[in-house]
Amino acid sequence: PGLGICEWLLTILSFLFIIMTFPISVWFCMKVVREYERAIVFRLGRLLPGRARGPGLFFFIPCLDTYHKVDLRLKTLEIPFHQVVTKDMVTLEIDAVCYYRLENASLLLTTLSSISSAIQLLVQTTTKRLLAHRAFSELLLERKSISQEIKVALDAVTGCWGIKVERTEINNVQLPAEVRQSLAVEAEAQRQAKVRVIAAQGEKAASESLRMAAEILSSTPAAAQLRYLHALHSLTAEKPAAFILPLPLDAM
Repeated sequence: PGLGICEWLLTILSFLFIIMTFPISVWFCMKVVREYERAIVFRLGRLLPGRARGPGLFFFIPCLDTYHKVDLRLKTLEIPFHQVVTKDMVTLEIDAVCYYRLENASLLLTTLSSISSAIQLLVQTTTKRLLAHRAFSELLLERKSISQEIKVALDAVTGCWGIKVERTEINNVQLPAEVRQSLAVEAEAQRQAKVRVIAAQGEKAASESLRMAAEILSSTPAAAQLRYLHALHSLTAEKPAAFILPLPLDAM
């Protein structure tokens, strides 16, 4: 809607006053906006049309206009621990980190009153909804892809608010005591199974080596005698105080 008669009258009087007090009034009608900031100007409570002011100088009427600066730099929001239930009915507590920046300052100021609260609640509800279709093992193994799905879902909603979500990461996952105990038992069982497999493979390799050595020694009697003497020498090296009387191999 257009301006009323009183609003037009106040605007004209304000411009006349600025012209009459020129150039002193210029110092009160100019403001500076930094490169990473934008200014939103309201005149008599109405949002002025056009894009946000900045960076650089912008003109406003001190008596009628008010302005709000919006920081466009990347911001970080820590999402506290909240409970989620996975597809296989495992209750977890997770926290996350959300990186976002403000794209449309005019839309943001006229849409949201508390940016951090809105994004925090949105991240929590979106995480609960997406993890309800994921199993517990998928959450542990595919955390990066799940974080990307959360980011895409958030960006589809926050775009209507003038906010761009750059990145979302699941930070920590806290497991209940019974889940931790079951995982520890499962991991211990897997380690024991690997130990048994390695020991069996070692026994198999040792038996094959012994079979090959026995075949070689049986085909060469002198080699068996030398091996017998080498074993006696090893025993004397380990225990010098012992007395060993070797018997002939044929007699044995």
